[in-house]
Amino acid sequence: MTCRFCKTPLEHIFIDLVNSPPSNSFLEADQLNEPETFYPLKVFTCHHCFLIQVDEYKKSGDIFDSNYVYFSSYSSSWLAHARQYTEMMTDRFGLNEQSQVIEIASNDGYLLQYFVKKKIPVLGIEPTLNTAEAARQKGVDTWVEFFGVKLSEKLVQERMKADLLLGNNVLAHVPDIVDFVKGMKIILKSAGVITMEFPHLLQLVNNNQFDTIYHEHFSYLSFYTVQQIFSAQGLELFDVDELSTHGGSLRIYAKHKEDNSKNISSNVQKVLQKEMNAGINTLDFYTSFTSKAGKVKIDFLSFLIEQNRNGKRVAGYGAAAKGNTLLNYCGVKNDFIEFVVDANPAKQNKFLPASHIAVVDENHLKKSKPDFVIIFPWNLKEEIATQLSYIRDWGGQFVIPIPCLTVF
Repeated sequence: MTCRFCKTPLEHIFIDLVNSPPSNSFLEADQLNEPETFYPLKVFTCHHCFLIQVDEYKKSGDIFDSNYVYFSSYSSSWLAHARQYTEMMTDRFGLNEQSQVIEIASNDGYLLQYFVKKKIPVLGIEPTLNTAEAARQKGVDTWVEFFGVKLSEKLVQERMKADLLLGNNVLAHVPDIVDFVKGMKIILKSAGVITMEFPHLLQLVNNNQFDTIYHEHFSYLSFYTVQQIFSAQGLELFDVDELSTHGGSLRIYAKHKEDNSKNISSNVQKVLQKEMNAGINTLDFYTSFTSKAGKVKIDFLSFLIEQNRNGKRVAGYGAAAKGNTLLNYCGVKNDFIEFVVDANPAKQNKFLPASHIAVVDENHLKKSKPDFVIIFPWNLKEEIATQLSYIRDWGGQFVIPIPCLTVF
């Protein structure tokens, strides 16, 4: 196996989470006695460009099928983030009714709907049919396609190029990141702007976020490496924001190298220096990650075993992909966690892959009154703890397994 970007042979293992089914491959009741397909989940470090990457055992066309279960609009904090982004970009780059905004991986129209309300023309590009249909119902014009050079050339033929080209949490999902970035270069207007948001590798390592590793994520990204990838396609990063979303993310701003209308922000060197100080371009930075993940596994299992022995009842909240990675890595089944609550009807009345834990609606939580509720999407812990604050009425407590086991 060679690096997706620089083609260097991959010799260094970042972490091996062994085998698991795809994290969003939820099961129906009649599938519980059928075999499940497990794929290796081994992640490598490229010692040349330091792109962290998983081998593509699970093909992207199988992951993002017509019944994809992740809908962005079910998180109120994420909708607020999208609304704020819309206001910032409109003001900063002077977007109006003559502008064109294109979002890659537009999901259910959670973000573009706010540009539509401003009467700014939009196009969503989304490979999953069910989420694209939800976006169309919000008035968001959406093409059901995978993005890359081929689609970009088709858009140019349709006289469609972007003043603002954006993608939130998609860059890590791309099997061929070179083709993806090359496609962005093609459809960006000469003075256009690209923004991409993705979880920051620096935060992943420092905060032990191994549960964000799953088959849908092909790459784990630093500013250092993304700058190299974009530069190779004639794109220059001129600004970067450090965000709190998803446990710590970056929002990068890119332009054509030949576009001299935008100054390079001091943020670029600031974030690069922070990464260099941490040693992100050295193999030593990555070597302790496996042992840190192992400690989380031991602490989490010890907690569940202790509660089981004490006759306490444990449930979960958020049937998130990161929760499935954690459960499968730790080998947890439905004998330790009774059920998981999720607000998304597309996940309810189904079962988590491998662990076979039932996914239910919130009414089940209120009736069952468990002693502990594990918040799997820890990046939304404040939102969820506020929403479920009533569990205190029966003495319930919340649990966060990562970066370290916390009961509150």
